[in-house]
Amino acid sequence: MKKVLFVCLGNICRSPLAEGIFDHLIQKRGYTQLIGCDSAGTAAYHIGKSPDPRSIEVAEGHGIVLRHKARQFEIHDFEDFDYIFAMDYENLKNIRKIENPLMQTVYDLKLMRAYDPEGIGEVPDPYYGGQEGFENVYRMLYRSLEKFLDKLEETFDLKSIKAQKAL
Repeated sequence: MKKVLFVCLGNICRSPLAEGIFDHLIQKRGYTQLIGCDSAGTAAYHIGKSPDPRSIEVAEGHGIVLRHKARQFEIHDFEDFDYIFAMDYENLKNIRKIENPLMQTVYDLKLMRAYDPEGIGEVPDPYYGGQEGFENVYRMLYRSLEKFLDKLEETFDLKSIKAQKAL
C-alpha cells in the first residue's frame, strides 16, 4: 500500500482538506486497498481538534466529508509514508528540520502544488480570510491531487493491480 501525508501548519485548514479530497478521489477510482492517506501539522496549536468549519463547509459543498482530528507531524511519519506533501515553503522547511540524514527510509517530500497543472507554488493559508479563500484552496488541491493520482496510476499500474485483487 502506498501512503500519502499532507502537512500544513495547524492541521485544521489545508492539510485535512487535502486528505479529504484525496480520500474521495481514491474511493472514486476504487483504490482504497492500494492507497492510504493522512494529514498533520508542523505546529501543535490544534491537536485533537476537528478541521476549521470553513474547510468542512467547502468539503461538504463538494460532497466530501472531513473526519480528521488534528495531529502534529512526527519523525516516525518519515518511515510511515511514501509521499509527504507540504502546503508551503515554511512547512517544507519545518519538516526538513526534523529529517534525520541517517534514516534508511525512502520517501518523496515535495510541495503540494508540484503536480498542479496551473503552476508550482504554495497553497496559501486561508485561515485569516473568507470563504472564497477556502474555495480557492479546494480548487488548487483538487487539480493537484488528481494529477498526482494520475501519476501514481501510471507509475504503479494501479488499474492492473486493482483488477488482479478483484479476481
